[in-house]
Amino acid sequence: MTFEEKTTWVAAVVMAAVSAVYFWVVLSQVGQVPVAEIAYRSPLVIAVVATVVLTIIGSIATAIGSAIGAAISAEVTGIGSVDDIGRTDERDADISRRGELVGYYVSSFGVVVVLGLTMLEYDHFWIANALYASFLLGTLVASAVKLVAYRRGF
Repeated sequence: MTFEEKTTWVAAVVMAAVSAVYFWVVLSQVGQVPVAEIAYRSPLVIAVVATVVLTIIGSIATAIGSAIGAAISAEVTGIGSVDDIGRTDERDADISRRGELVGYYVSSFGVVVVLGLTMLEYDHFWIANALYASFLLGTLVASAVKLVAYRRGF
């Protein structure tokens, strides 16, 4: 498994987990409190910051784990080295490009939906959460496309 694939897994898992917690905390109030009174701003900012911070921490931990694993493998088998960890090749670039493009299309569609909600003058709660959901779906779709491409090829 390449380092790029590992960091794609980290980003997907972190985004899914943090978003699930955010939506559980915020959407659990929908039936009990009018949406105009739901305090979604702070949890949304916390979710975005947590996603960035946890993705960085996960990527660092993945890099450290990969380096340790590569060093042990090189010592035991005599094949490879720690220097091979950060290398990307043409295939990694193509996979990343394709995944991000598909994720961009999904996010763009979500932004069009959000624009429609804005034009229909929905409450800010729905607009903000729809925008966050569109970026969530775009990221998860991009990650899924990348992971499928790593496993099955294009």
